[in-house]
Amino acid sequence: VQLQASGGGLVQAGGFLGLSCAASGQTFSSYKVGWFRQSPGKEREFVATKSWNGGTEILADSVKGRFTISRDYARNSVFLHMNSLTPEDTAVYFCAITRTVYSSLKDPTKYGIWGQGTQVTVSS
Repeated sequence: VQLQASGGGLVQAGGFLGLSCAASGQTFSSYKVGWFRQSPGKEREFVATKSWNGGTEILADSVKGRFTISRDYARNSVFLHMNSLTPEDTAVYFCAITRTVYSSLKDPTKYGIWGQGTQVTVSS
């Protein structure tokens, strides 16, 4: 399976962006789909994850109340909806998939397949 992340861009603080992660080659079935972000000089940071069957959903504390994660069966895609963006949200955002257990879902090393990343820049 290959992942294609898209939807990044430049937005003013307080604005909204939606990112999508589309799978090709096979469906997301049986996977959890995660979003991570990385800023220059920082480690890759967990943002959100959602199981394709909908049973599991986790959001990082830093984005709770502002970001939501959803899935679209017809498009075989997972979306990250980002509201009330701040300059601290500026990063390259990556989607990735895993079959790991719940306790490891925030660990990027447990995700085996990654998309190419999409840049999100929030201006103040």
